[in-house]
Amino acid sequence: MARRLGHSGGAVGNACETLVSRGEAVQSGSKPRTYQATSATAAAAQHAVLPPPPSPPAPGRTPQVSRQGVRQAPASPPPGGRPVPIVRPNGQQYHPRALAQMPDVEALRRLREAQVAVLLYGPPGTGKTSLIEAAFPDLITVAGDGDTTVGDLIGEYTQDANGGYEFVYGPLVTAMTEGRALLLDDATLISPKVLAALYPAMDGRRQIQVKAHKGETITAADGFYVIAGHNPGVHGAVLTEALASRFSVQIQVGSDYDLAASLKINRAAVRIARNLATLRQAGDVGWAPQLRELIAFQKIADVLGSEAAFANLVGVAPLEDRDTVTEIVTKALGHPVTALALGRQL
Repeated sequence: MARRLGHSGGAVGNACETLVSRGEAVQSGSKPRTYQATSATAAAAQHAVLPPPPSPPAPGRTPQVSRQGVRQAPASPPPGGRPVPIVRPNGQQYHPRALAQMPDVEALRRLREAQVAVLLYGPPGTGKTSLIEAAFPDLITVAGDGDTTVGDLIGEYTQDANGGYEFVYGPLVTAMTEGRALLLDDATLISPKVLAALYPAMDGRRQIQVKAHKGETITAADGFYVIAGHNPGVHGAVLTEALASRFSVQIQVGSDYDLAASLKINRAAVRIARNLATLRQAGDVGWAPQLRELIAFQKIADVLGSEAAFANLVGVAPLEDRDTVTEIVTKALGHPVTALALGRQL
């Protein structure tokens, strides 16, 4: 299909996964990924709207390009209105949000097609990884930290069952050779010396040299794409100039409190989170509950009751912000609230 359409294999794979998520096709194989049309596929094709071919630029003029270097396309609402939730690999649903006047998932897929690297940044628990998993079904994830090595990215020798050693390729090589998306989660926690091994794969060369394995040269297949996540408030997370320059688009991700409300999470808890987020943006506090904490809040409330959930919300706040959080929660509920703790012996 990629050869017939003239698009990358990754882009065609994303389109097929979208059809599957809509119930307009079925996946019939995994290695390699194969898909089968259904009666719904034909119906979807009848309603598909194909964009007109781009007109050549006028002599002496260059096509209009956005600040990030991405050719601007006319934004239009998704067919049928509000986009449907997308099922992530863990079975949870992702509800698309607006980005550049289109669903965020669609925006990331277009940026991948244009080979424009994206860095998502924001507090932990705001949904950065969820968005990326929803956008790219072929995703390979590297959980970055200060101990991540070049071998963790490219590969290294490991002992086999016979006592010998064999070279096992790392996630970067796998993503390059299979034309898949690679997420560097918490990329700014990885040592700059380690990240330097990745940069040749992201520039015009799209190649790396595996020095540990006979100096082998790996060339990226169509569809290979790198995306990264950054948590600015995490200790040790440093966005270096070298790393930032590789990601032409940098998108701030905050918690979707409207989604929290639609998920039937306690209204007072959502209101408290919004207030703390406003204070955090103004620099008055350093912490605010994100969507992850609010989902956990509701689970705790369902099991132990809302009073215990609010007490736990106070308890999970960092010590330097706990007094402020306690004051806001107490004011919202109209009675004193303290951190969740064991009481007297029963």
